[in-house]
Amino acid sequence: MIPLVEIAVLVRHFAPYFESVFSPEAFMHFQRYISGLILSENKTVDGINRIFVSDTRNQSSLNRWLKASPFSVAALHQARLALLWDRKGTAIKPKGVLSLDDTLLTHYGHHFDQIAKLFEHVSGAYVWAHNLVNLHYSEDQTDYPISFQLWEPAEVDPLEAGLKGAGIRLRESKYRLKESDPRKWRTYLLGVWSRHQKEAAVQQIYQSKLIIGQQLLRQFFADQPHLKQQLPVTFDNWYTQPPFCQFLHEVLKGAYVGTLCGDETVHLAQGATRLEVFADQLKQEQHQALQEGKKDVFRPITISYKGEEETYYSYCHTHRLSNLGKQRLVINHRHQDLSDSAIFFISNRLTWTAKGITRIRRHRWPVEVYHEEGKADGLDQYQVRDFEAIGKHIALVAVTYSLLRAAPHDTALLHSLHRTVQTTLDSSAGAVRRKTPAQALWALAGLIQTGLAQDQTLKQVMQPILAAVAS
Repeated sequence: MIPLVEIAVLVRHFAPYFESVFSPEAFMHFQRYISGLILSENKTVDGINRIFVSDTRNQSSLNRWLKASPFSVAALHQARLALLWDRKGTAIKPKGVLSLDDTLLTHYGHHFDQIAKLFEHVSGAYVWAHNLVNLHYSEDQTDYPISFQLWEPAEVDPLEAGLKGAGIRLRESKYRLKESDPRKWRTYLLGVWSRHQKEAAVQQIYQSKLIIGQQLLRQFFADQPHLKQQLPVTFDNWYTQPPFCQFLHEVLKGAYVGTLCGDETVHLAQGATRLEVFADQLKQEQHQALQEGKKDVFRPITISYKGEEETYYSYCHTHRLSNLGKQRLVINHRHQDLSDSAIFFISNRLTWTAKGITRIRRHRWPVEVYHEEGKADGLDQYQVRDFEAIGKHIALVAVTYSLLRAAPHDTALLHSLHRTVQTTLDSSAGAVRRKTPAQALWALAGLIQTGLAQDQTLKQVMQPILAAVAS
């Protein structure tokens, strides 16, 4: 850990974009917090506070700022997006893609507002976690979060009262479960809610991840209506559900690229069959076509992704799928001999090509990268237990990630970092991340030099620095 003697140059450079969001005192806390998220190994309030060796403050003031400061997360998001959209490199472009995904923010304790026991696919076990739903933007030059919302678990009593208040009748025979098996009673109520979730009154009772995703997209396109027909939305197989796809197609009237598992059903002239079976049939047709010198079933396509060329072998046709209706279906392989597992994409744009659909779906990956890098920046390292404060922390991590994405497209900042840290003028986000602690080390060396020049002993100069490192 490098002790900080000043606000990080990266933060100072972009801070004016956020000044209107905060009071003067809160604005200083904001700069300290973002500097700590970038440079501190410990991303908690206490860890961030301790990294500063000049202008030291009690950590309780930073904690109060996070928990009680009246700053608006919505205004913070607007300022962050204004910063990004003010630069050509990070402005939204015609080939941009929106992706929707969620991630678990796990904790060892359960004494946090709205935390729940959720299944983690990586470990194959249930963990205490918050579930964060993110709307992310990506194109070849950049990517960054647009907006987010934390999922809140359904509470049984409000769920029951809400369903009754919406005029939905509950089966009398199920009421015995309230005492005999509360878990089944909760499952029953959620099932009733699910069957009526299209109704606006029911959506207000409880918001699933799908409804949260709908709200994030609805709000974004309400704020940016000119982008509705321009930016497609892509997502994994969990979000590729009929209600969500219908919302995108019928309500937003936008384009999407979803993902399917092999057990989905496709309707062919010879009858209904599973996608994985259909893919195997196509593979056999491909091998036969090669032997007979006929046209390939899986044709090679090449897409550009983040400056790299990628080749796939693709089947692309319009088919009718169970529960999803008519869709443009793409089946992709990475190996020319089709020896790898097939992957399945769909789109509601029935004239799109395999190349276009594959390129759009490829841009779902950066939201996964954000979840990984965001956790390195402290996305899941909060210790505050208040739900609103947790949301503020996540919003501040989104600011940190966005500053690192904006930096490579800011010539003045890059030259400033280069003058301090004499290295190759690399403009990548990773290089900016590496140069920021180097700049902090340079500032620390300057503080030591100044102290010695003012006739302080080395012990006097180093005392606050060592205290910060050792604490």
